[in-house]
Amino acid sequence: MNGCFRGKRQPLNKAETTLSGQMRMPLSLSALDVWGRDTEDNPLLAKGDADGLALPTGRGPIAMPWLPRGGALVPLWMFTEDGAPSPYDPRHVLNGVLQRARVVGLTPVLGTEIEFHLLSPGTSPPQPPLSPVTGQALASDGILSLDDMDGFEAFFDDLYAAAEAAGISPDAAISEASPGQFEVTLRHRSDALAAADDAVLMKWLIRGIAQQHGCVATFMAKPYARSSGNGFHCHVSLLDRDGRNIFDNGERGGAPELSHAVAGAVEAMRDLTLIFAPHLNSYRRLRAGAHAPTVANWAYENRYAAVRIPGGPGAARRIEHRVAGADANPYLVIAAVVSSMMSGLATARPPARDAAQTLPNRWTQAIDVFRESPMVREHFPEAFVNLYAATKTQELARFDAQIGAFEMESYLGVV
Repeated sequence: MNGCFRGKRQPLNKAETTLSGQMRMPLSLSALDVWGRDTEDNPLLAKGDADGLALPTGRGPIAMPWLPRGGALVPLWMFTEDGAPSPYDPRHVLNGVLQRARVVGLTPVLGTEIEFHLLSPGTSPPQPPLSPVTGQALASDGILSLDDMDGFEAFFDDLYAAAEAAGISPDAAISEASPGQFEVTLRHRSDALAAADDAVLMKWLIRGIAQQHGCVATFMAKPYARSSGNGFHCHVSLLDRDGRNIFDNGERGGAPELSHAVAGAVEAMRDLTLIFAPHLNSYRRLRAGAHAPTVANWAYENRYAAVRIPGGPGAARRIEHRVAGADANPYLVIAAVVSSMMSGLATARPPARDAAQTLPNRWTQAIDVFRESPMVREHFPEAFVNLYAATKTQELARFDAQIGAFEMESYLGVV
């Protein structure tokens, strides 16, 4: 549920077990907290923590060039013993949303933007990486800096080669608004499940290639308190059965369906914030002045809005959903975005122009809103909603139990 990779290491002569669909793993594997512990309120544990089938997704094997002796990843997803999709597997959650879209004749076309920081290894607190050119730590906010990109040319060359070998098509890469921060854009795909796979695998490749180049890559929403955080933006359009973009009517403002989809995305945003901002650190990014949305609003060509409608030719008319952090699970983010857009199309209401709802700015508030929202249960299976909320509640409780150094320094000899 946190987007962490979990599985088994197998020797090559046992690969047939995995590729033929004979791999078995606990169904509860999808419901671990961020530290890899069982979620205590997991009904699967009460039933004996049974195995399910871990079946290939159709991607891979994917090379791991950063390992000294090589290796490859075979992506899997979870099914019950009788072959039914596991309701707790985020990939199945997204696939369920896409099946609902197909029923009404809609095909999401989706592209993503992934922001991340490169860090120097072994530093606490984290520090920017050393420039391969100067040998000095990056110190400036290098928005669109070609010098920063050129300095890390070898990293990006190896990253793009690994991505292409994995069937991923990266587009532009840029330096962003924090020392050592970069963004990679992935090309639009008319298979949204494959687009989500691309995003998940790209994050994994970025970490591995960074390791190969002596760096650490992080997708934390806010690794530096005073610098920009990492976002995960989704660009979505919808095609009808004839392959026509339903948002394009030849006019600059787009078709009525565009406004309806925007309305759905905006109306559901507050209740779904826990999907877009799933961790304690996520809420350090969702603050005023932090280059991230704090209210559920929309606008044309405005990068400060939660939902932005980019300009350009009508055939490319689309929505850019800008709320999620790079720490969020891409499967769940895309499921939330597409499902809320479809909900807006079903109600056919235009988006409100004022009285925008403020997004939760505390983790505990987002958990409560998510758990109690009837709207959330319209978007996601109830079994998933209950276990996701339980997992986040468990993570919150562990953080609440910690007494940090600054807390001790502030109070120990004073009050």
